[in-house]
Amino acid sequence: MSERPVALVTGGASGIGAAVVTALTARGFTPAILDLAVGVDVSDPAAVSAAVDRVRADVGPVSAVVTAAGYYEMAPVAEIAPDAWRRMLRVHLGGLINTARATLPDLIARRGTLVAVASELAVGGGEHDAHYAAAKGAILGTVRSLAAEVAHHGVRVNCVAPGPTDTPLLAPDSPWRAADYLATLPLRRLTRPGEVARCVEYLVCDATFSVGDVVNVNSGAVI
Repeated sequence: MSERPVALVTGGASGIGAAVVTALTARGFTPAILDLAVGVDVSDPAAVSAAVDRVRADVGPVSAVVTAAGYYEMAPVAEIAPDAWRRMLRVHLGGLINTARATLPDLIARRGTLVAVASELAVGGGEHDAHYAAAKGAILGTVRSLAAEVAHHGVRVNCVAPGPTDTPLLAPDSPWRAADYLATLPLRRLTRPGEVARCVEYLVCDATFSVGDVVNVNSGAVI
């Protein structure tokens, strides 16, 4: 069992999740990673519950949770098949709900904290992004509702909403990497994974007053 507090990070094998693991490890947490790449389907409630049980048995109860697992795809609304809508919601919204339900007993017992990763598209929307924006928007509502529900237990629930971030999630030919799009951003560049991770670290470790907040990390895409 770990002598350090345990931080469970979904999607922690790459991208923003991996940067969060690095940041929280430096702040004294023992990381526990749940990721599709390492065999945990966050959209499956039973799989998430079993994985959290293994984390408890192997390293101890969970003090912090970061839900960063997800994927991105673009399509016009008319071309989004029903299965694509359902999968997007299962992974993003379902991943948050399944992880929260599995870890809340620990978070309540330890007065812990949960940070969900949403997207600036949840706030501003985007052309050909309806199913992704819908799933991320649902995360915002869930975070605010869950925050109100568990705050009296001493559990803090918050959210970060990154803009397009320089991770493998964005293909080399993604329109978000195009020079004409970057020129519209006040910072003229993509958000970096480490920048999102620092905001997550702040919410987990330092923002003891934050409950139901959304921190926008988006190079000025939404102001």
